[in-house]
Amino acid sequence: MKTTLVLTVLLAFLGAAVLWAVYVWTSVGYVPISGNGITALVLMIVFSLIIGCGLMVLLFYSSRSGYDEPPEIDTDPEQHPRPDA
Repeated sequence: MKTTLVLTVLLAFLGAAVLWAVYVWTSVGYVPISGNGITALVLMIVFSLIIGCGLMVLLFYSSRSGYDEPPEIDTDPEQHPRPDA
């Protein structure tokens, strides 16, 4: 029940964002974009996707390989005697 409610709310937010984007896109009118502008737009989209996917890969890699685990402190004095004792 809770999952369905969360999914419904998220889909409503997505729908509202898409409707707003379509409204803004169509209300601006015709704005010419040069070839350099389109190239920059495409390169920025590709770059953003590469960075986002790369960061997600690093997140999963660090999580699965144990880098995110808290440190384990060995407090056994017999195994590690103090040097000044």
